[in-house]
Amino acid sequence: MVLAASALGAFAASVMATGVNVVLPGLVQAFEAPFATVQWVVLSYLLASVALLPVIGRLADVLGKRRVFLSGFVAFGLGSAACALAPTIEFLVLVRALQGVGGAVLTSLGLALVTDVFPTEVRGRALGVNGAVMSAGVVFGPSLGGLVSDLLSWRWVFAGGVLVVAAGWYLAYRVVPRQAPDDAHGFDVPGAVTVVLALFALSLALTSGQARGFTDPLVSALFAAAAGLGVAFVLVERRSAAPVVDLRLFRAPALTIGLLTGLATFVSISGVILLMPFFLENVLGYAPRQVGLLMAVVPMVLVVAAPVAGWAADRFGERPVTVLGLSSILVGYLLVGRLDEHTTVPVYLLSFLPVGLGMGTFQTPNNSAIMGAVRRARSGTASGLLVLTRNFGQVLGVAVLASVWAARAVARADAPVGSDATAMPVAAQVGALHDVLLVVQVLIAAALALAAWDLWRLRSARREER
Repeated sequence: MVLAASALGAFAASVMATGVNVVLPGLVQAFEAPFATVQWVVLSYLLASVALLPVIGRLADVLGKRRVFLSGFVAFGLGSAACALAPTIEFLVLVRALQGVGGAVLTSLGLALVTDVFPTEVRGRALGVNGAVMSAGVVFGPSLGGLVSDLLSWRWVFAGGVLVVAAGWYLAYRVVPRQAPDDAHGFDVPGAVTVVLALFALSLALTSGQARGFTDPLVSALFAAAAGLGVAFVLVERRSAAPVVDLRLFRAPALTIGLLTGLATFVSISGVILLMPFFLENVLGYAPRQVGLLMAVVPMVLVVAAPVAGWAADRFGERPVTVLGLSSILVGYLLVGRLDEHTTVPVYLLSFLPVGLGMGTFQTPNNSAIMGAVRRARSGTASGLLVLTRNFGQVLGVAVLASVWAARAVARADAPVGSDATAMPVAAQVGALHDVLLVVQVLIAAALALAAWDLWRLRSARREER
């Protein structure tokens, strides 16, 4: 029942997060706003969750996971209702941040709750089920988002989230057990303030850089502030008796390598998913409901692969399965890099099939390795770091890869700097997409090399022990 409550929270967050991507082109028209402004509907959600995730994890360890988990449902529900009623694009961006806080709580603490109640020998399978349900939300998100926005309006996409969250809160209230805090040694306020400001400054610099340019004085100042606050955070945490993030956790290779490789996959998939609706609608000419169905291929395959990958991780170990998953992801992105204005539906689906299979194969064992690398009293912190990696990867993917696409589309069309990329000729938009996929392919290849090195290191250590 705890697994069911955790999975429903993850389902609610993933449905709402992915369903919004499909309605972005509609928001451009509804509010008569440029692409650079509308993408903040996605970015504000991610910024809020990224900045607060380390604090959420630590608060759960100090105050108790149940209390914070229930609060996450409340924040997400209020944010969903406000989004549905948004009168302006600026208000929508603002209340999406509240939704982001709630979504961060639901996804991160759900993992911690599952890790706490399941024994090590079946943890991979439990996390696989949780991941499969989350992926089902990713499947239904674009499909339902496209269908609802097409038949009714984009506002009903957000309104539907309120009902799902209400059901999730009731289930969690009934089944999540009351328990004493895992680590009640106090809360590091200076560390919390420092890390929130550092992550917010870094995320804001990355997202503002697209519109203002990464050499803009304000953007450069934000990067400098983030660096300075990051150094200050490390110094504060080293002296704190109850740090927000215990830096000693990173001595565990399973945690560090898992976070780095996970970051690479989420940077890649978030950037590609953001750009696909524009490719499918502007280049191939599909309607929103068709776009939602086409974009469901990756999470649909992920739903099937995640539980199987969890079983394989329990049986053969996490790292061999993650290497297999990353290999499949790389093959998929090599195929996606060949899409053009003549792409047919079968070619599109077959190109993304290895990406979905690889993501499902990679995520579950990688999550299991990260959560298994820490003791129970730090499971909230570890789950916060895991989801922080995912969401910060999404910020990087959306901000940086969208910037690359926009800049390359304008350059390929030989248009003035600052022109709207979505108005560029089809050939320029497709060429820019190929440029983005080249960056993605290099990133995933580096992650695969790191995971393969870790697998070789582990096997070498076992041979020496024998």
